[in-house]
Amino acid sequence: MEKLVIEGNHQLKGEVQISGAKNAVLPVMAAALLAAGETKINRVPDLRDTRTMAKLLGVLGVQIQFTSNKMQIDATTIDRPIAPYDLVNKMRASFYVLGPLVARFGKAIVSLPGGCAWGPRPVDYHLKGLEKLGAKIELEGGDIIAKSKKLIGNNIRFDFPSVGATGNIIMAAVLARGETKITNAAKEPEIVQLCEFLVSMGAKIDGIGTTEITIEGVDELFPQEVSVIPDRIEAGTFLIAGAALGKITLKNTIPEHLSAVIEKIIEVGAEVVIDKNDITVKRAKKINAIDVTTAVYPGFATDLQAQWIALMSVATGSSIVTDTIYNDRFSHVPELNRLGANITVEGNSAIVRGVKEIIGAKVRSTDIRASASLIIAGLMAKGVTEVNHIHHIDRGYEKIENKFAQLGAKIKRISLDD
Repeated sequence: MEKLVIEGNHQLKGEVQISGAKNAVLPVMAAALLAAGETKINRVPDLRDTRTMAKLLGVLGVQIQFTSNKMQIDATTIDRPIAPYDLVNKMRASFYVLGPLVARFGKAIVSLPGGCAWGPRPVDYHLKGLEKLGAKIELEGGDIIAKSKKLIGNNIRFDFPSVGATGNIIMAAVLARGETKITNAAKEPEIVQLCEFLVSMGAKIDGIGTTEITIEGVDELFPQEVSVIPDRIEAGTFLIAGAALGKITLKNTIPEHLSAVIEKIIEVGAEVVIDKNDITVKRAKKINAIDVTTAVYPGFATDLQAQWIALMSVATGSSIVTDTIYNDRFSHVPELNRLGANITVEGNSAIVRGVKEIIGAKVRSTDIRASASLIIAGLMAKGVTEVNHIHHIDRGYEKIENKFAQLGAKIKRISLDD
């Protein structure tokens, strides 16, 4: 077990390199299952989740090499299309292997997923979509068993634009016979990257980046090389920290992926300058209390909601932060209140009454983004903050304490086993 110890109230200054996107690389890794041969992925973030996915692919029979943020995946040798509980339970994105395995091999056994502890995210959309494509779905002993001699294209409409289900069904449909139309599809940048990667492999996909995607199935796909897009959630996390604590330049970003959070940061009173792929944020002299409502892309990301609440905890005035994506994603609120924040939760909204200062304390992280919010709060707080259960942060942020330390933060990782 490890913890982060943060001495707060130090100004941040300098440059930070944004890593490849966790939520982009995981479906790309799954997509490599669709083709025999070696797929090369560059800018792979070294995270618990990427390593969990690599282990899962290895269990399937895939040959994997992962060094220096580069990954080679040879899916020629797949001999066991079974994704076991002990791996899938660690990360919901493991469910991405279902579509590719059924499409290429006609059968997959995938355990019902686990992952973050903050509430259920059902896989019904994935399963109903595969059934529309002709797969027979059974549940046996906690495992999803999907079978199909050959998937057949069909029209599929999602009641909600689920990113995971959109990715899974696209990966299944690229090898299906005939045309598949997905309506109300997710259009997040990570889905765009997945589609573009599949097209480079030989897939036929129209409507990329829109809510109406059409896929014409092909007989075979071929491995390719791809570089992972920058992580917009990591970038947003550092933008929020910079708005409170100093002057930070984010290197290697895609600013248009961050338009919603940049708009809010400017409203807060911070200065933002964009120079091609770099974004500089300069702290606000006074942090204005600004309401936020999360929404599907291009709206304000739910994965930045916790970090925003941390910032609003020291704003001048009161704000309301509403999460329309996940109604119960507020496990970070009691921990922020331990630092002296004044936050109450009503339904799917947090009412944040800004305080003059927050004070360091021992807190416990509950999921990836909650961890990031507690780090930001610890950096803003007076005194020392200890963030425990930091295995969550390692699932989604690459060496976050090193990046903040390079900016001047007093933050260090301590092993509790020493």
